[in-house]
Amino acid sequence: MTLRIDKAPFLLTLNVVAAVLVLYLLARPTWRRTLAGLTAAVAGGLLGWLVVWLVTDVYDVFGVTLTQVTTLWTALGFAGVSLAIANLFRSRWWRKVVAALSIPVVLAAAFCGINSDFGAYRNLNDVLGVIPYTALELHSEHGEVVTGTDWRATVADPPASASASVAVPAKGEVGKVTIPSTVSRFPAREAVVYLPPIALTAHPPALPVLYALSGQPGAPADMFTAGNVAAVMDAFAAKHGGYAPIVVAPDQLGGPGRNPMCVDSPAYGDSATYLLTDVRQWVRSHLRVSADPSGWGVFGYSQGATCAVQFASARPDLFGSALASSSELGPTLGNKELTIRTGFGGSTAAYEKAQPASAMKANAPYRDSVMIFGTGQLDAKYTKFAQELYADAVRAGVRAQILSSPGTAHDWKTVRYVLAHGFPAIAVQLGLGS
Repeated sequence: MTLRIDKAPFLLTLNVVAAVLVLYLLARPTWRRTLAGLTAAVAGGLLGWLVVWLVTDVYDVFGVTLTQVTTLWTALGFAGVSLAIANLFRSRWWRKVVAALSIPVVLAAAFCGINSDFGAYRNLNDVLGVIPYTALELHSEHGEVVTGTDWRATVADPPASASASVAVPAKGEVGKVTIPSTVSRFPAREAVVYLPPIALTAHPPALPVLYALSGQPGAPADMFTAGNVAAVMDAFAAKHGGYAPIVVAPDQLGGPGRNPMCVDSPAYGDSATYLLTDVRQWVRSHLRVSADPSGWGVFGYSQGATCAVQFASARPDLFGSALASSSELGPTLGNKELTIRTGFGGSTAAYEKAQPASAMKANAPYRDSVMIFGTGQLDAKYTKFAQELYADAVRAGVRAQILSSPGTAHDWKTVRYVLAHGFPAIAVQLGLGS
């Protein structure tokens, strides 16, 4: 069994070990040396706090504000390392050894503390980017597009009394697939797909589709490992006879450090064409799904959330719903000038047209669209964005909601909250639930 670094027993053990090492390093033979070690720890802690302040408040490196919990763990990590370095000088050899060993332990404790705040990694495989899924085995009967969203009426060649006799598995299936970039030539990585329990039966019905788009940096598997998508879909399916949407997590980035903004650009490639043409064609040819726009939705986090809002606002003919966790106001690389120059080939008109606010004005009134904007309660910046997007959506005739995740910020805990509390409304739009 893979060690869970996000669980209380491991965190408690690691923190106790780190605390014992720190106390040993503070206990010096004379009060002067103890004071020197304490001074080094305080100085290190202040340096850690300064680094967080510079990174977030001054230079805004990540585009988000870090929480007090993350700031505290960063300061504690710097303090522990500074204390260890101080013990490497004018000390016995065994104290040097303990000091050297304490550095990775203190760093690991700080990392796990920050991770417990962000909720990103479950184990070391997640940290290393190892995808925990095997190739998904698709069934031959899946390649068919069906009109409408009356899913129970679309069972393929049902036997007599199919609804009563069909054996539905308890859980769905998650696996990797390769979705070729036939038209776009976009350098996409492997996608991850979830098939709900009803899709694994001998005569599966046509089902709605939900795109799941990760944040940046990120990868498609993040929506399942950190976002908990499969567990939420399985829980929904357990209450609805095995019915849930097919979830497709394609790669809209082309690499963890890239941000193509879900548009076609000379600099980053044709991300939009990949998602709207290549991925859509693959889904329609490999899975038994609906042709109705209301049967297609987009769920995303951060950069992926921005893409979700872009697609649902600009292409209501393709997507009837968006569930966005911490969306920007529109595609951005951090500042308007850079975004226009790099992402839109210098065209201000193309940049303006790609903004969801512009798309909502152009497509208003929407005939049948739902958008849910979720943020963390502690994330003031993205909460403001959500309020602006919500106002734009309501003015355009979209059925819109705002969700606020209690006590969280721009992190995966917010994503899981938004998915758990926002998906029921999306499910209704997809033709599932009530």
